[in-house]
Amino acid sequence: MDTSELLKKVRKIEIKTRGLSQNIFAGQYHSAFKGRGMAFSEVREYQYGDDVRDIDWNVTARFHKPYVKVFEEERELTVMLLVDVSGSLDFGTVRQTKRDMEAEIAATLAFSAIQNNDKIGVVFFSDRIEKYIPPKKGRKHILYIIREMLDFKPESKRTDVAMAVEFLTRVMKRKCTAFLMSDFFVRKSFENELTICNRKHDVVAIQIYDQRAKELPDVGLMKIKDAETGHEMVVDTSSKKLRRAHTAYWLRRQAELRQLFSKSNVDNISISTSEDYVKSLMLLFSMRS
Repeated sequence: MDTSELLKKVRKIEIKTRGLSQNIFAGQYHSAFKGRGMAFSEVREYQYGDDVRDIDWNVTARFHKPYVKVFEEERELTVMLLVDVSGSLDFGTVRQTKRDMEAEIAATLAFSAIQNNDKIGVVFFSDRIEKYIPPKKGRKHILYIIREMLDFKPESKRTDVAMAVEFLTRVMKRKCTAFLMSDFFVRKSFENELTICNRKHDVVAIQIYDQRAKELPDVGLMKIKDAETGHEMVVDTSSKKLRRAHTAYWLRRQAELRQLFSKSNVDNISISTSEDYVKSLMLLFSMRS
């Protein structure tokens, strides 16, 4: 992608996703993702019904009448995007590739974050940590992230979610909200690493998939290629038995994935590239509010 084409695409994503985050998600993001805790705000005179444990005894002694401490939710968060950049994300058969949708969703979350004065950082991963962008604030930082997402060339095509989650646990010293974005076409379980990470941080999983992973069309002979291993094979999609087996495999994998997220206590949503991701994100936000 040349520079002018890239900048045009970045600008297009910014206009769309910034509008979404301002008009649709502003309040919902705030209530769905809480701050780190309660911070002291001010003192005021004691009122009937106040918790006596909140009495500030120093101020009370000075003014000879009871005063209580008032606390506010500490709003500022650190938000981390864990973005799968492996080969399988380049696939797409309907409106866009999984990688393009991933970039739009990440940008929407990023703009929602900075409106709440949150810091945002990114980990690009395959079966290795491809790039780590430390958390910062501001539009300029987000545009850099979007640009990287659209034009990033990973060294590896394979996926290792466990390694990425383990990296986040290690590198982020304070609690953060982490969005783990992937199609989750993985060959080994990451349940243990995800459980440990979610105890320290607040992890939310967003699965992005293409409809062809769920249902094969009846188009006769079709050559398919594993984007991560390069293995190719020809399948006969006119076979009902094959199409049924393909769907059954997908449903089994999805059930296993949902069970893994449930055991790890991780909120999750699945979004198809043929769907409107706005509805899915709103469902996620309302689920957590």
